[in-house]
Amino acid sequence: MSDKVALGLLQTGVPGLDILLGGGLPEFSFNLVAGPPGSGKTTLAHQIMFTLATPERRALFFTVLGEPPLKMLRYQQQFSFFDVSKVGPAIRYVNLGESLRTGDFSGVLERIMLEVETFSPALVFVDSFRSVVQTAKAGNEGVADLQYFIQELGTRMTSWQATTFLIGEYLNSDPEANPIMTVADGMLSLTQVHEHNTVVRKMRVMKMRGRAHLSGSHNFRITDDGLRAYPRILPPLAPDLQPGVDIDRDPRRISTGVTGLDALMHGGIPQGHTMLVVGPTGSGKTIIATRFLQEGERLGEKGVAVYFEKGTPRLRNAELAEMVQSGAVSVVESRLLDLTVDELIDDLGATLRRTGAKRLVIDSLSELTLYMAPEFHADLRLAVFRLLTVVAKHGVSAMVTIGTDDSFTELSFGQANISYLCDAVLALRYAEVDGRIEKFMSVVKVRGSSHSTDLRSYRITDAGLEVDELPTEVGGVLGGGAARNLAPS
Repeated sequence: MSDKVALGLLQTGVPGLDILLGGGLPEFSFNLVAGPPGSGKTTLAHQIMFTLATPERRALFFTVLGEPPLKMLRYQQQFSFFDVSKVGPAIRYVNLGESLRTGDFSGVLERIMLEVETFSPALVFVDSFRSVVQTAKAGNEGVADLQYFIQELGTRMTSWQATTFLIGEYLNSDPEANPIMTVADGMLSLTQVHEHNTVVRKMRVMKMRGRAHLSGSHNFRITDDGLRAYPRILPPLAPDLQPGVDIDRDPRRISTGVTGLDALMHGGIPQGHTMLVVGPTGSGKTIIATRFLQEGERLGEKGVAVYFEKGTPRLRNAELAEMVQSGAVSVVESRLLDLTVDELIDDLGATLRRTGAKRLVIDSLSELTLYMAPEFHADLRLAVFRLLTVVAKHGVSAMVTIGTDDSFTELSFGQANISYLCDAVLALRYAEVDGRIEKFMSVVKVRGSSHSTDLRSYRITDAGLEVDELPTEVGGVLGGGAARNLAPS
């Protein structure tokens, strides 16, 4: 017999979880959901149950709690996935508290099977299964009986064609969890990482038979809609990297909105490129970024702006406020102090898809670290790499700003080698000339395209940036006693 048995996959209704599971949850599988108290196990179980349960595919939820099921349901009803009309015809709750008082595994098993035979569910949940095990230990049952009980439960549920979930506060080191982990077809672990006054929730698919699931720990957050997982994967290749697709070797240039800057870039930013604008405090990074969005509005192109410390209400930027109010620009911002890169990527991607934006501004990467959870501080470059990869996938033209120290002794282009991740780099600098602080700009690189290597002075006025048409004499800035070294920016 050459035909393979195909596993039916159930869509869990938990955003991101099906990707971690390798496409979905195998039907008729025997699963363990483990994690410490407060990690989201019961909420995850209910979210899956209310997504999948129908009058034709019914669900049994066995409770083994110190509180009545009605109290648990009172809290679960606060989530948007909860549908009270399903309770009764599609979902039934059964309390095993009375059966557990005997301390006999066989009595618990028979009660479960009686309810299964009566209700004929396709989904079975036991919360908390660890309470079943701990109560039964008070009797004469040993480890061998526990192993038999779990195996028998798994076998009977599979024969009834039920997808089963055992929910418990287990850790890998718990001896009593070993029999369950051996028998289980799938195991999902939920944890909470507490560091520097922030908490980041993580989930890990430790086991999933028959599926090429994603390994490693992935962030998730509990929202009003339930759990939302953020798989740590990069998006598919951009269309121009797929085999058989013609490569646009000379993409059209789009205007930055700053005339002198467009000339330095021989016509503007190549479409789809990301330009890093590097400069010290007060050098005009945000002004250039705003002009970039304004030019898009003039051409009828939607824009998206990602802000951190400088939220829209605090910018006092009339031009930007008008664009936001008119709908030409959508703002992505966060006030969370434990923001994960995954959440930012998810929010940004959703906004780009919703608006169809052609231009994007991220202002600024320097302030991103103020909001990131501590675990991401160690590798800002990886976080920015993942963020810009998603930007490139959407094909938008982006301008990203980053600050540098106000040093007059060296030239640098940002933090953590971020300049390597961008297609173009514009450096803004200060210099002391004849007793005055003056500003200069230069295009450091434009990947795959020509650009000017001139050094141009510029001024910030009420009208924006005014860039000199002629290049600055290098000797006039760097030579002689009246001038000092250029500051990086």
